[in-house]
Amino acid sequence: MRKRVIFITGASGEVGQALLKELARQGERQLLTLDLHPLPAELQSLSTHVEGDLLNLRLLARLVSEYEIDVIYHLAALLSTRAEIQPEEAHQVNVEATLQLLKLAAEESQWRNRPVQFIFPSSIAAYGLPDRETKTHFQRVREFEWNQPRTMYGCNKLYCEHLGAYFSRYYRQLAAEQPPTIDFRCVRFPGLISAYTVPSGGTSDYASEMIHAAARGIPYACFVREEARIPFMVMPDAVRALLMLAHVPRERLTRHVYNVTSFTLSAAQIRDRVLAAFPDAQITFQPDHKREAIVDSWPADIDDSAARLDWDWAPEYDVERAFNEYLIPTIRKRYRSG
Repeated sequence: MRKRVIFITGASGEVGQALLKELARQGERQLLTLDLHPLPAELQSLSTHVEGDLLNLRLLARLVSEYEIDVIYHLAALLSTRAEIQPEEAHQVNVEATLQLLKLAAEESQWRNRPVQFIFPSSIAAYGLPDRETKTHFQRVREFEWNQPRTMYGCNKLYCEHLGAYFSRYYRQLAAEQPPTIDFRCVRFPGLISAYTVPSGGTSDYASEMIHAAARGIPYACFVREEARIPFMVMPDAVRALLMLAHVPRERLTRHVYNVTSFTLSAAQIRDRVLAAFPDAQITFQPDHKREAIVDSWPADIDDSAARLDWDWAPEYDVERAFNEYLIPTIRKRYRSG
């Protein structure tokens, strides 16, 4: 008999590590994780981990033969900066692998005769405002507005949102008897900041990079101008949003894709908070105009009222608690003990 599991892809990444810890703490079901890289040593006992590529169909077939997958958290992705350098690889990792996993979930749903839940983290990169004037005018953007991304990563995420909705509503719609479809649920995140993992290629990572550099005592040149502004969220709230959306009854949901957010800050406001905690920090602004233009295409804030209404979403970390209770003390301790 196959073992029933929760399947997490991209488990070695920033969100993956935090989600794995929380799911293991809850202990509802056995955890199966997949990543190209091994898990950190302290997490290896929490799951059955497989090192491998989602594009390896033989590997996926072997996993399905051994495990009955109840829930998929599909976190594996090639992030925005690297995706701009390697767009073809980004399409393979972000789209083709997602499509393979959606097909696997659909087949598993049909075999079980009940939906597999598919939880997908999307990104503020799915938006694309044309210029700074438009960004200033449209202060809070809803899920269906300005979906004209200007990055490969944003295009990948937006397309996968649509693929998920298709597999939930219309997959094999011309079949004589339509089989059960998957239960696709998507959280569209703002910039994410983690105290426990080092930033790894996201265009919003200047916030994390600024804090980590200050704690290490090394200079940091921020690649956006002081006025650049986007919304942010700390990792504990990101994990909580994924789990909240996974646990809400399907009948309460009015859409497949939900914005979530916590606070919005300019780069200068982040610098000021970092300097308050690390007065000797050397932070300058040397805008990289190409990367800055990407940040400028993202909204200054996003409207998460649908998530608040449908599944009672509210962040636990406002800006004060995020910096004073989570980011600053945790990152300071990390480098003092290193």
